[in-house]
Amino acid sequence: MNVVDIIAAKRDGHELSSEQIGWLINGAMEGSVADYQLSAWLMAVVLKGMSDRETADLTRSLVASGKRLDLSSLGGFVGDKHSTGGVGDKTTLVVAPLVAAAGVPMGKMSGRGLGYSGGTIDKLESIPGMQCSLTVDQFIEGVRNVGLVVAAQTPDLAPADGILYKMRDVTATVDSLPLIASSIMSKKIAAGANGVVLDVKVGSGAFMKTPDQARALAISMRDIGRGVGLLVRAVLSDMDQPLGWAVGNNLEVHEAVQTLRGEGPADLLEVALVIGGNLLEMAGKANSVEAGQDILRETLRSGAGLEKLREFVMNQGGDPSFIDDPHALPSAPVQRDLVARTSGWIAHIDAEAIGRASVEIGAGRRVKSDAIDHRVGFVLNAKIGDHVETGSKLATIHTSSDQAASQVEPAILNAFTISATPVAIPPVIMEVIA
Repeated sequence: MNVVDIIAAKRDGHELSSEQIGWLINGAMEGSVADYQLSAWLMAVVLKGMSDRETADLTRSLVASGKRLDLSSLGGFVGDKHSTGGVGDKTTLVVAPLVAAAGVPMGKMSGRGLGYSGGTIDKLESIPGMQCSLTVDQFIEGVRNVGLVVAAQTPDLAPADGILYKMRDVTATVDSLPLIASSIMSKKIAAGANGVVLDVKVGSGAFMKTPDQARALAISMRDIGRGVGLLVRAVLSDMDQPLGWAVGNNLEVHEAVQTLRGEGPADLLEVALVIGGNLLEMAGKANSVEAGQDILRETLRSGAGLEKLREFVMNQGGDPSFIDDPHALPSAPVQRDLVARTSGWIAHIDAEAIGRASVEIGAGRRVKSDAIDHRVGFVLNAKIGDHVETGSKLATIHTSSDQAASQVEPAILNAFTISATPVAIPPVIMEVIA
């Protein structure tokens, strides 16, 4: 086969054979397909798409590029969750400890930041000492002994996806349904869980801008999972404004702790309870999603979820002092408040604009080699539906310098739209696809 012919076929809108897809992925692994050729093929996929069969074949090829974990020795249901990415999305840091504390082990492979959407691993690595690069044995033992592991994608599991994932981040090929579906599901399948709940974000701050796009992605991933015996449900949740108050790695870790203390934002807790309730029902720990949510609320009230977070962090080498002392995590040297220029009700918050601004100040990556500044980000003081007065605080910018704060200040202010009339609070959960 010839890589140029494969690129040209996809460029011209033709369906690739299973053999062509497998050959291309093998070539990416072996180095016989160059980065620039892989980039060209990824762009062709973005422009021309892939059929359901091609997407399933791509997923299988990514899984086959490495090992597939066997968690059967753990003797029961192991759960997983995944988000398609959003601004301020720290849901894993809330739902995973709660579900694990409720008795359902959680084993999750996560990624670093992709585009302007922060990655769970980036957030966890803002915790001093936290180790997210684990061996397969460490992953399995963590699930066995603690009931909770969140690890970076290892070289052993779907390594070809790691190659594509890094390439997509820097070639404007993130926003593609088949590439997103195959990337997510290859990791979920390879990680060996019995069931997974997918949090598919919808809106300006998500890769899927409309409910129809998100539903199509959710159904594609569900069907891929079903084809290999994996239980899959999908939750469509709103990302037309950032989730919670905080955007930025240290800030989001702190907000997750607040939420596990019962002091966090309502929208973040709602998403965590819906995802977690579904996981508990899938695992047979609850007779319904609602009953599962009640279990999680009690886990929250008792403090068991917070203690599970502590146990999880310590097991992976992290310093848990930030759980009791929020000042244990480094803070940005410049913190600038932004105030409303008029009174009224918050009608819209442009999540994408805030996400892109977070990249500008170093909370995300422009290129894959960029270092993350875990200290920087934004904290919102008002959300859609809230009333503000002229001069009241809308948000606080956390940056490394006054120059950086001045650079993004107009974008943050312009992200807020204020209405003269009351605005209804939008639902955060849009749909659940079982």
